[in-house]
Amino acid sequence: MALRIDDISINTILGHGSAITGNIKINGFVRIDGDIDGNLETDGNIIIGENARIRGNVKAKSVIVGGIVLGNIEASQSIKVLATSAVTLFRTKYKSNRMQLFMGILFLLKMNKNF
Repeated sequence: MALRIDDISINTILGHGSAITGNIKINGFVRIDGDIDGNLETDGNIIIGENARIRGNVKAKSVIVGGIVLGNIEASQSIKVLATSAVTLFRTKYKSNRMQLFMGILFLLKMNKNF
């Protein structure tokens, strides 16, 4: 597999104290340190910083979660959930070939009552 320049260079940043409402679709590597109320999708990697809060679904090649995600996470390569994070999955949906969970995280699964 060839390494794209987007795999190592962050080309989109949402800084601490910033907020976006609505769905976001971005090409390349993304770092989120602010708040998103909506879905986030990229064909690259996502780093969700420890001050970030996302209320929506996240879809990427790989995802590192250090903040709060209230929604589903889907990554084609890997998901890393760091000790500083809190993740709530609705409908118990998370997809990845590799998932790493680190000690101290808050991981909640909300089950569909029809499940």
